[in-house]
Amino acid sequence: MAAAMAGTLHLGVATRYFETRRRSPRPLRLSSSNITGRVCVSSVARGRSEKGRVLSVRCDVGATEEEEMAFERGSDGGLTIVMKFGGSSVASAERMKEIVDVILSFPEERPVIVLSAMGKTTNKLLLAGEKAVSCGVLNTCDIDELRFIEELHLRTVAELGVDVTIISDLLDELEQLLKGIAMMKELTLRTRDYLVSFGECLSTRIFAAYLNKIGVKARQYDAFDIGFITTDDFTNADILEATYPAVAKRLHGDWITDPAIPVVTGFLGKGWKTCAVTTLGRGGSDLTATTIGKALGLREIQVWKDVDGVLTCDPHIYPKAEPVPHLTFDEAAELAYFGAQVLHPQSMRPAREGDIPVRVKNSYNIEAPGTIITKARDMSEAVLTSIVLKSNVTMLDIVSTRMLGQFGFLAKVFSIFEDLGISVDCVATSEVSISLTLDPSKLWSRELIQQELDHVVEELEQIAVVNLLQNRSIISLIGNVQRSSLILEKVFNVLHKNGVNVQMISQGASKVNISLIVNDSEAKQCVRALHSAFFEEGNLHEFHTMDPHWLRKLMRWQDPSSDQFMYSLVGIRVFLLTVCITTLVMVTQNWLMYCYVALILIIW
Repeated sequence: MAAAMAGTLHLGVATRYFETRRRSPRPLRLSSSNITGRVCVSSVARGRSEKGRVLSVRCDVGATEEEEMAFERGSDGGLTIVMKFGGSSVASAERMKEIVDVILSFPEERPVIVLSAMGKTTNKLLLAGEKAVSCGVLNTCDIDELRFIEELHLRTVAELGVDVTIISDLLDELEQLLKGIAMMKELTLRTRDYLVSFGECLSTRIFAAYLNKIGVKARQYDAFDIGFITTDDFTNADILEATYPAVAKRLHGDWITDPAIPVVTGFLGKGWKTCAVTTLGRGGSDLTATTIGKALGLREIQVWKDVDGVLTCDPHIYPKAEPVPHLTFDEAAELAYFGAQVLHPQSMRPAREGDIPVRVKNSYNIEAPGTIITKARDMSEAVLTSIVLKSNVTMLDIVSTRMLGQFGFLAKVFSIFEDLGISVDCVATSEVSISLTLDPSKLWSRELIQQELDHVVEELEQIAVVNLLQNRSIISLIGNVQRSSLILEKVFNVLHKNGVNVQMISQGASKVNISLIVNDSEAKQCVRALHSAFFEEGNLHEFHTMDPHWLRKLMRWQDPSSDQFMYSLVGIRVFLLTVCITTLVMVTQNWLMYCYVALILIIW
């Protein structure tokens, strides 16, 4: 009887939590641009005690003009910057102490802190969920990943000397959730998002408690509880416009009432229809940071990583990669989308819209200047900014004579990808063919990847001949594409010397990206060779541009007493003589003038 009651309890937890949230209901007042509507706000079951409930509130109260002006750049003594720290920056108690030192090293700032989950917690949560599906209810307590997560966070709490009760309820709730997953024998995308949200909720509670312990007043916030309203695309949700006034109203209002450093969970939001917890995709904490920066109109957004800013390429591929001092938002977005792990692909949009600079810094090396990202920069001398590699992509060659002179063919092709929810990265077309690349890593599992790709080919073969090419890589060259002819000339020379065949080439509409598709097995070799050619052998120069100091530079290396110097001087004089004679003859048609000038120059 007791076992049956326990099973019923676990099943109830698994099915009830979707309509709940962790904190008691608080109205979200979402308007600054005539936004009205209804938003679900709910509370989360804590362990076995609290009952979930659903509450609807009307969002029809806007910020006053004075409050909106007060948001601007911290002009009212309010918050000034966002400081976002990734998982490696808060991976242990020792690292958390170091991050506190980083924050306190900016005494003139009043920051909003955005944190990721500790270390590998997100991956461990996903593995725990997958194991719970098949392990059975009675064995969930023995899942290694669950034990790891509990031990990591309890050890961190003990080493920091904060009260363990700040996380005990969450750890109990996590265990109950895994038992519910085991009872249901499934892990849906919706459940998956809720499961991984525990990582950020744990890390922020610990960090805020430690700040308060050392005398720095802080307040913890769950992003889904302060107005982060998203689409209901679980695992890859997008921020909605209603988020900005809601977040500004909550954070600014709390700061004015009772100033304390906000410590906000990154990566999380709340679906606007389902009211369930959503995630913004891997690296989504960057998007959380830039969203807060735009909402509050802050002066700067700082993203603290474990590298010295955005690098010229992946240092794991080529250790000599160097920091890039300055990027535009467009360049940073292209870098992120095509594989750079430093930033979330969507994170540049709020910063660009708010015209707020983003600074990427190294939490292990705070003296390094990092990379500053702004709306524009001087591109007159720029050639190549960075080289990015995106591996394990799939390439499709689609050939059909039906394309010739027909309209709607491309629409048919892309509607197939839309139906399957597969995004297309690069596209190149001709009169009778289309080449494109897909990113199957965004699908949920290897089995689904192969199933979906087989279905794509089956659908496309009804209208065209299809060739599926897997294990390909995209090498993206980010820089000044206005000099693309010079870039490509050098690229193809380098790849030819290395015996690499380019299978597809695409230039992005952003005008800052050229992408090449090669075999996976050749990709890293290509990146190393290209980085060496562009960043170590010197940048390209446009030879048709005359340097006004060309003569001085030509002879600077020579000793005036040397024979080489004399030979160069004679050569220069002959060159000048030829130019003068040719010009005079063409302009004056006077051969007497020619003889006179020639005599003078020869004597000289």
